[in-house]
Amino acid sequence: MKSARTKTPRRPAPKKPSNPCVKDPVGVYCRVRPLSGPDQECCIEVIDETTVQIHPPEGYRIFRNGEYRETQYSFKEVFGTLVVQKQLFDVVAKPLVEDLIRGKNGLLFTYGVTGSGKTHTMTGSPGDGGLLPRCLDMIFNSIGPFQAKRFVFKLDDKNGVDVQCEVDALLERQKRDAMPIPKTPLGNRRQIDPEFVDMINVQDHCKVEDVDEDNVYSVFVSYIEIYNNYIYDLLEEAPFEPIKPKPPQSKILREDQNHNMYVTGCTEVEVKSTEEAFEVFWRGQKKRRIANTQLNRESSRSHSVFIIKLAQAPLDADGDNVLQEKEQITLSQLSLVDLAGSERTNRTKAEGNRLREAGNINQSLMTLRTCIEVLRENQLYGINKMVPYRDSKLTHLFKNYFDGEGKVRMIVCVNPKAEDYEESLQVMRFAEMTQEVEVARPADRPICGLTPGRRFRNQAFREELQRKLEMRGGPINEETEEQAVPELLLQDFPPLPSCELLDINDDQTLPKVIEVLEKRHKVRQMMSEEIARTVRSFKTALQDFHSSVASKENCIQAKLSEKEKTIAGQKMELERLEKKIKTLEYKIHILEKTATIYEEDKRNLQQELESKSQQLQRQASDKRRMEARLQGMVAETSVKWEKECERRVAAKQLEMQNKLWVKDEKLKQLKAIVTEPKNEKPERPSRVRDREKPVQRSVSPPPVPPPSNSITQVPNSQRPMSTLQVHRRSNSCSNISVASCVMEWEQKTPSHKPTSGTSNARNRQQEPEQNRDYNISNRRRGMCWTGVTELPRHRDELEIEEDQYHRNSLA
Repeated sequence: MKSARTKTPRRPAPKKPSNPCVKDPVGVYCRVRPLSGPDQECCIEVIDETTVQIHPPEGYRIFRNGEYRETQYSFKEVFGTLVVQKQLFDVVAKPLVEDLIRGKNGLLFTYGVTGSGKTHTMTGSPGDGGLLPRCLDMIFNSIGPFQAKRFVFKLDDKNGVDVQCEVDALLERQKRDAMPIPKTPLGNRRQIDPEFVDMINVQDHCKVEDVDEDNVYSVFVSYIEIYNNYIYDLLEEAPFEPIKPKPPQSKILREDQNHNMYVTGCTEVEVKSTEEAFEVFWRGQKKRRIANTQLNRESSRSHSVFIIKLAQAPLDADGDNVLQEKEQITLSQLSLVDLAGSERTNRTKAEGNRLREAGNINQSLMTLRTCIEVLRENQLYGINKMVPYRDSKLTHLFKNYFDGEGKVRMIVCVNPKAEDYEESLQVMRFAEMTQEVEVARPADRPICGLTPGRRFRNQAFREELQRKLEMRGGPINEETEEQAVPELLLQDFPPLPSCELLDINDDQTLPKVIEVLEKRHKVRQMMSEEIARTVRSFKTALQDFHSSVASKENCIQAKLSEKEKTIAGQKMELERLEKKIKTLEYKIHILEKTATIYEEDKRNLQQELESKSQQLQRQASDKRRMEARLQGMVAETSVKWEKECERRVAAKQLEMQNKLWVKDEKLKQLKAIVTEPKNEKPERPSRVRDREKPVQRSVSPPPVPPPSNSITQVPNSQRPMSTLQVHRRSNSCSNISVASCVMEWEQKTPSHKPTSGTSNARNRQQEPEQNRDYNISNRRRGMCWTGVTELPRHRDELEIEEDQYHRNSLA
C-alpha cells in the first residue's frame, strides 16, 4: 500500500503573479441616499468625509433597560446626499479602469439593503450616467486610436485569448457580414431610447494618460445574473418560439489553467465604442429579473455581473502587425457587480416565488459575509481556516480576487430613513469588518523587450518617404517603394545623352558620351571617396562604440559576478528553505497521520460510547420493566398470601375453638364427676370384677360429623365409640375414682390419626363456604367437626392443655 504523501500546493499563474509581501485593504466607501420626503425621519448622519453616525429613531430602544446609544462607523470615504456621480467615479472607479488598461484585474460591487440606491449608483439615471457607462467611456477614450480590427483577438472556451493573422480576421469579418440577421424581437435594430442616449452622453472625456502606444487593444463584454444560486447568461440569444418558449439554461463555473474562475459558455461580445458596449448592456438589462415589492417598486431579484475584458498585445519590431506569441498577450478584466438588496420578509410580505428569491438572496449575502469573516480571522490570527467560497455561486465566482488577483472595492449604499435602521446597522457592521481584510497586490506585467515608440517612428518614416516621393514625382503606392530608393540614387548622376549614330562623320555624339561618362566617373569616385570616408568614420565610431561596449561589458561582468554571488547565496538560502519546507511537510504529514489516527480513535470511542449508552439505556429500560413486573408480582403475591393468611387464621381459630370445646366438655364431665353426691359409700369392687364388667357412665355426645366427602374415613374396627349413649349419672358411679373415670373416658373416646399438613391444607382448600358456616353453627350447638381438629392422643398432652387453660382462666 502506498503511503499517503502530501501534495505540494500548485504554484500561482506565471502570467499574473501576486506579491504576498505587499497587501492592500479592501476599499470600502459609503454613499448615503437622500430621503424620499421631507417628513421622513433620518437615522444616519454624515459627520465628516470618513465617518457616519447612526442613531436609533424616536421611540426605539436598543437595550431592554432603555439605553439610548449612538454608533459611529469609519470608511475610506463617505459620500453624502449631494455628491454627484462624477465625484464618486473619480474616487472609486477611475483607479480600477487605470489598472485594467495596465493589465490588472478589478472588482467593484455595491452592497446594501433593498431600495438603498445600488442600481442607481451602478447604472445611473437619464442625464447622469452611473459608474458603468463612465467606465466604458473612459476605456474607449483611452484606447480609441490603438484598437485592433475585429476578430484579431479571439477568445477561446477556456478563458484564454489568441491572436489571429490579418487573413483569418478578414475571413471572420466577411463571414459575420454574410450571416443573416436572426428573426427575433431583440435581433431587429431599433432606435435608441432617449434615456439610453442621456446615460452614455458623458461630456467629461476622461481618459488614462500613460497608455502604451505600441500595443493594440480589444474590448469584450459579457453580462450574467445569479438568480436563486444559478447563473444565467443575459446576452444569450435563444430562438424565438411564440407558442412554447424555452426557459433559459443555467451556466457552469469552471477554473482555467491560471486558477481563475469563469462562466463556461457565456456570450462575450467584442465592442468598439461606448455606445455599442452600453447597447449590449441595455439589451441584457431588459432580461434581468426585477419585481415589485412593498419596499421597492423595481426591486432586483438577482445579482448582476457586467464583465469588461481587455485584451492587449504588442506590435512587432516594424510596428505593423500584432505579435502572435501567446506569452505576450495580456487579458485583464473589470467586474461591475450590482448585488441584490437584503430584505426581511416580515417587511416585504413576500410570498411564493418572491419569498424563495428573498431566501436565496439573503443566503448568498450571508455566505459572502461568512467568507469575509473567515478571511479576516485567517489574517488576524495567522490561521489557515478554509474559506467557504463554494457555498454560493457569488463567492465562488470572485474567489480569485480575494486570493490576490486584483483590487477589490465596495460601495455601501444606505438609506437613512428610520424604517431601515436595523438593516442599515447590520450593513455597517459588515462594511466595518470588510475593511480589515487585506488582498495581495498583483505584480506589474513584464516588459516585452521591444523598442518603445516603434509604432509612431515607423509611421513617421513611411509618411516622410511618401512625401519625398510625391515631391520627386515618384511612385506613391506601397508596391513601388522598394524601387524608389535606387532611383533616388541614380537621379544624382548626370543624364546620358542619346547614343544613336546616324552619320558616320558625327564627331559630337561620342565626345558628349565620353564627357558624360567621365562626369559620372568623377561623381562615382567622389561618391566612393565619400563612402570610404563614411566607412572610416563609421569604423572609428564602431571602434569607439566597441571600446565603450567593452568597458561597459567589463562593468557589467563585474556587476554580473556580484549578482551571481548574490544569486548563489539566495539559491543556498532557497535550498535551505526548501529543505525546511520538506521537513515541515514531513512533520505536517506525520501530524496529519496522527490526527487521522486520533480522529479514528475518537470516532471508535464515540461509537463505543454510543453503543454503551444504548446498552445502558436498554438495561435501564429492562430494569424498569423488571421492576414493574416484580412490583406486580409482589402485589399479586402479597394479595394471595394475605388471603392465605386470613384463611389459615380462620382455620386456626376454628381449630382452637374446637379444642376449647373439647376442654369445656372434659371439664364439664370432670365437674359432673366431682360434684356427684356421695350418700352411700360404695363398695369397692374387686379388680377382676371391674375388668369383667365395666361400669358405663354418661358421656357428652360427640360432635356432629361434617358431610362424608370432607371427613376422614375411619374403619368400623377403629370406631369403638360410634354408638355412644348418654346415660344419666347414677349412684353406682360414685364409687369410682376420678382418675379411673378419666382413664375410662379416654379409652372410650375415639382417637383419630393426624393427617399430613399437605392433605389438611388440601382439604382446607377444598372446604366450601357452606361447610364452614355449617361447622360454626354446629360448634355453637356444642358439636365438633372431627375431620379438621385433632384430639390429643396422650394423657400428658391433655394435662398440659388443662394446665394452660387454668392459667388463662386465672389471668
